[in-house]
Amino acid sequence: MALPTAYLTSAKNLKPILEAMQTAQAPDKFTTRFLVSLGFSSSSDRLIIGVLKALGFLDQDGKPTDRYYRYLDQTQSEKVLAEGIREAYEDLFKIRTDAQNLSSAEVINKAKTLSQGSMSESVLKKFSLTFSSLVKLADFSDPVLVAGSPASVTEDETEDSTASEVEKSPSNPKRQTKSSLGGLHYNIQIILPATRDPAIYDALFKSLKEHIIE
Repeated sequence: MALPTAYLTSAKNLKPILEAMQTAQAPDKFTTRFLVSLGFSSSSDRLIIGVLKALGFLDQDGKPTDRYYRYLDQTQSEKVLAEGIREAYEDLFKIRTDAQNLSSAEVINKAKTLSQGSMSESVLKKFSLTFSSLVKLADFSDPVLVAGSPASVTEDETEDSTASEVEKSPSNPKRQTKSSLGGLHYNIQIILPATRDPAIYDALFKSLKEHIIE
Protein backbone atom coordinates (compact mmCIF):
# COMPACT_ATOMS: atom_id res chain seq x y z
CA MET A 1 0.00 0.00 0.00
CA ALA A 2 1.52 3.32 -1.11
CA LEU A 3 0.08 5.50 1.64
CA PRO A 4 2.50 7.27 3.99
CA THR A 5 2.28 6.58 7.69
CA ALA A 6 3.73 9.99 8.54
CA TYR A 7 1.27 12.81 9.16
CA LEU A 8 0.93 16.17 10.88
CA THR A 9 -1.24 16.85 13.90
CA SER A 10 -1.36 20.53 12.98
CA ALA A 11 -0.76 22.16 9.60
CA LYS A 12 -0.49 25.69 11.01
CA ASN A 13 3.27 25.88 10.43
CA LEU A 14 3.50 23.71 7.31
CA LYS A 15 3.80 26.60 4.85
CA PRO A 16 6.17 28.65 7.06
CA ILE A 17 8.45 25.63 7.52
CA LEU A 18 8.61 24.95 3.78
CA GLU A 19 9.30 28.62 3.08
CA ALA A 20 12.04 28.68 5.73
CA MET A 21 13.64 25.62 4.11
CA GLN A 22 13.86 27.52 0.82
CA THR A 23 15.67 30.48 2.30
CA ALA A 24 18.07 28.49 4.49
CA GLN A 25 21.15 26.60 3.43
CA ALA A 26 20.38 22.90 3.13
CA PRO A 27 21.74 21.00 6.13
CA ASP A 28 23.91 17.92 5.94
CA LYS A 29 21.15 16.25 7.92
CA PHE A 30 17.66 17.55 8.63
CA THR A 31 17.29 17.19 12.41
CA THR A 32 15.07 18.64 15.10
CA ARG A 33 17.98 20.93 15.95
CA PHE A 34 17.99 22.29 12.40
CA LEU A 35 14.23 22.74 12.63
CA VAL A 36 14.66 24.73 15.84
CA SER A 37 17.26 26.88 14.08
CA LEU A 38 14.56 27.73 11.54
CA GLY A 39 12.35 28.90 14.39
CA PHE A 40 10.12 25.86 14.88
CA SER A 41 10.48 24.10 18.19
CA SER A 42 7.10 22.61 19.07
CA SER A 43 6.58 18.85 19.14
CA SER A 44 3.96 19.10 16.40
CA ASP A 45 6.48 20.85 14.14
CA ARG A 46 8.92 17.95 14.46
CA LEU A 47 6.48 15.66 12.66
CA ILE A 48 7.40 17.46 9.43
CA ILE A 49 10.60 15.39 9.30
CA GLY A 50 8.66 12.17 8.75
CA VAL A 51 6.48 13.88 6.15
CA LEU A 52 9.55 15.15 4.27
CA LYS A 53 10.90 11.60 4.19
CA ALA A 54 7.60 10.34 2.79
CA LEU A 55 7.72 13.05 0.11
CA GLY A 56 11.22 11.99 -0.91
CA PHE A 57 12.82 15.25 0.26
CA LEU A 58 14.93 13.39 2.81
CA ASP A 59 16.36 9.89 2.81
CA GLN A 60 15.77 7.58 5.75
CA ASP A 61 18.84 9.03 7.51
CA GLY A 62 17.44 12.53 7.22
CA LYS A 63 19.86 13.66 4.52
CA PRO A 64 18.49 16.00 1.83
CA THR A 65 17.85 14.32 -1.52
CA ASP A 66 17.98 15.73 -5.04
CA ARG A 67 14.29 16.56 -4.72
CA TYR A 68 15.03 18.66 -1.63
CA TYR A 69 17.65 20.66 -3.54
CA ARG A 70 15.32 21.12 -6.51
CA TYR A 71 12.66 22.39 -4.14
CA LEU A 72 14.97 25.23 -3.11
CA ASP A 73 14.50 26.70 -6.59
CA GLN A 74 11.38 28.77 -6.00
CA THR A 75 10.58 28.90 -9.71
CA GLN A 76 9.83 25.18 -9.68
CA SER A 77 9.27 24.41 -5.99
CA GLU A 78 5.49 23.95 -6.25
CA LYS A 79 5.85 21.45 -9.09
CA VAL A 80 8.59 19.59 -7.21
CA LEU A 81 6.26 19.34 -4.22
CA ALA A 82 3.49 17.98 -6.47
CA GLU A 83 5.94 15.36 -7.72
CA GLY A 84 6.66 14.26 -4.17
CA ILE A 85 2.96 14.18 -3.26
CA ARG A 86 2.08 12.02 -6.26
CA GLU A 87 4.79 9.58 -5.26
CA ALA A 88 4.01 9.50 -1.54
CA TYR A 89 0.24 9.18 -2.04
CA GLU A 90 0.49 6.96 -5.11
CA ASP A 91 -2.55 4.83 -4.27
CA LEU A 92 -4.80 7.86 -4.00
CA PHE A 93 -3.70 9.00 -7.44
CA LYS A 94 -4.35 5.54 -8.84
CA ILE A 95 -7.98 5.90 -7.76
CA ARG A 96 -8.24 9.51 -8.93
CA THR A 97 -5.61 11.03 -11.21
CA ASP A 98 -6.73 14.41 -9.86
CA ALA A 99 -6.65 13.31 -6.22
CA GLN A 100 -5.43 16.78 -5.31
CA ASN A 101 -9.02 17.91 -5.83
CA LEU A 102 -10.53 15.46 -3.35
CA SER A 103 -12.35 16.98 -0.40
CA SER A 104 -11.18 16.16 3.12
CA ALA A 105 -14.12 13.79 3.57
CA GLU A 106 -13.31 12.04 0.29
CA VAL A 107 -9.67 11.63 1.30
CA ILE A 108 -10.76 10.03 4.56
CA ASN A 109 -13.10 7.61 2.78
CA LYS A 110 -10.49 6.64 0.17
CA ALA A 111 -7.81 6.15 2.83
CA LYS A 112 -10.19 4.06 4.92
CA THR A 113 -10.75 1.75 1.93
CA LEU A 114 -7.09 1.60 0.91
CA SER A 115 -5.94 0.86 4.45
CA GLN A 116 -8.64 -1.80 4.75
CA GLY A 117 -9.86 -0.20 7.94
CA SER A 118 -6.49 -0.34 9.69
CA MET A 119 -6.44 3.43 10.33
CA SER A 120 -8.30 4.81 13.32
CA GLU A 121 -10.66 7.75 12.88
CA SER A 122 -8.13 10.02 14.56
CA VAL A 123 -5.33 8.95 12.21
CA LEU A 124 -7.60 9.25 9.17
CA LYS A 125 -8.38 12.87 10.06
CA LYS A 126 -4.70 13.72 10.50
CA PHE A 127 -3.85 11.89 7.28
CA SER A 128 -6.48 13.93 5.44
CA LEU A 129 -5.32 17.15 7.09
CA THR A 130 -1.73 16.54 5.97
CA PHE A 131 -2.64 15.61 2.39
CA SER A 132 -5.11 18.45 1.93
CA SER A 133 -2.65 20.99 3.36
CA LEU A 134 0.19 19.79 1.15
CA VAL A 135 -1.76 19.87 -2.13
CA LYS A 136 -2.75 23.50 -1.49
CA LEU A 137 0.95 24.40 -1.68
CA ALA A 138 1.70 22.38 -4.83
CA ASP A 139 1.27 22.90 -8.56
CA PHE A 140 -0.25 19.91 -10.36
CA SER A 141 -0.53 21.58 -13.77
CA ASP A 142 2.12 19.39 -15.40
CA PRO A 143 0.54 16.37 -17.13
CA VAL A 144 1.30 12.91 -15.85
CA LEU A 145 2.31 10.24 -18.40
CA VAL A 146 0.23 7.10 -18.07
CA ALA A 147 1.62 3.79 -19.29
CA GLY A 148 0.03 2.94 -22.62
CA SER A 149 -0.92 6.52 -23.47
CA PRO A 150 0.23 7.96 -26.85
CA ALA A 151 2.67 10.28 -25.07
CA SER A 152 4.40 7.35 -23.38
CA VAL A 153 5.12 5.41 -26.58
CA THR A 154 8.87 5.16 -27.07
CA GLU A 155 10.71 6.32 -30.16
CA ASP A 156 11.69 2.75 -31.02
CA GLU A 157 8.06 1.63 -30.85
CA THR A 158 7.09 4.49 -33.15
CA GLU A 159 9.78 3.54 -35.66
CA ASP A 160 8.74 -0.12 -35.58
CA SER A 161 5.12 0.83 -36.15
CA THR A 162 6.06 3.11 -39.04
CA ALA A 163 8.18 0.40 -40.64
CA SER A 164 5.32 -2.07 -40.30
CA GLU A 165 2.89 0.31 -41.97
CA VAL A 166 5.31 0.90 -44.84
CA GLU A 167 5.57 -2.82 -45.46
CA LYS A 168 1.77 -3.15 -45.50
CA SER A 169 1.20 -0.11 -47.70
CA PRO A 170 -0.06 -0.98 -51.22
CA SER A 171 2.00 1.89 -52.61
CA ASN A 172 5.22 0.21 -51.52
CA PRO A 173 6.70 -1.33 -54.72
CA LYS A 174 8.70 -3.99 -52.84
CA ARG A 175 7.18 -7.49 -52.56
CA GLN A 176 8.57 -10.71 -51.16
CA THR A 177 7.52 -14.29 -51.95
CA LYS A 178 8.79 -17.76 -51.21
CA SER A 179 9.43 -20.55 -53.68
CA SER A 180 10.28 -24.19 -53.17
CA LEU A 181 12.28 -26.11 -55.75
CA GLY A 182 12.76 -29.73 -54.78
CA GLY A 183 14.04 -29.77 -51.21
CA LEU A 184 15.35 -26.22 -51.45
CA HIS A 185 13.56 -23.06 -50.36
CA TYR A 186 14.26 -19.66 -51.85
CA ASN A 187 13.24 -16.19 -50.77
CA ILE A 188 12.69 -14.09 -53.88
CA GLN A 189 12.43 -10.31 -53.69
CA ILE A 190 10.91 -8.44 -56.59
CA ILE A 191 11.26 -4.68 -56.97
CA LEU A 192 8.12 -3.52 -58.73
CA PRO A 193 8.09 -0.46 -60.95
CA ALA A 194 6.51 2.67 -59.51
CA THR A 195 3.29 2.90 -61.49
CA ARG A 196 -0.40 3.42 -60.91
CA ASP A 197 -1.40 1.06 -63.75
CA PRO A 198 -2.78 -2.15 -62.12
CA ALA A 199 -2.48 -4.00 -65.42
CA ILE A 200 1.31 -3.97 -65.12
CA TYR A 201 1.20 -5.53 -61.65
CA ASP A 202 -1.35 -8.12 -62.81
CA ALA A 203 0.89 -9.15 -65.69
CA LEU A 204 3.97 -9.42 -63.48
CA PHE A 205 2.26 -11.54 -60.82
CA LYS A 206 0.64 -13.74 -63.47
CA SER A 207 4.06 -14.42 -64.94
CA LEU A 208 5.48 -15.03 -61.46
CA LYS A 209 2.76 -17.58 -60.74
CA GLU A 210 3.28 -19.42 -64.04
CA HIS A 211 7.07 -19.57 -64.07
CA ILE A 212 8.21 -19.53 -60.42
CA ILE A 213 5.57 -20.26 -57.80
CA GLU A 214 4.01 -23.21 -59.55
